[in-house]
Amino acid sequence: MSGLSDVRLTLYQQELLEIPGVRTDLRAPGENRWQQFWCRVRTRKQLLELSDAQLRDIGISREQAKLEAMRPFWRC
Repeated sequence: MSGLSDVRLTLYQQELLEIPGVRTDLRAPGENRWQQFWCRVRTRKQLLELSDAQLRDIGISREQAKLEAMRPFWRC
């Protein structure tokens, strides 16, 4: 993503948090904290395994993928 896309995404997420009735808990219904933890571990590992073409398809660079993969498990 470009820096502008990141800003737009952040602003959009903030707007969603301010809407009454919008769920702010990002876990899937029925998902406990351990399931959420393992899901984050698994998906962040898979992100590192994507090819450059696949990363371009989702709009992120290799560096952004590495930064996301290194994020602590407690951060969304």
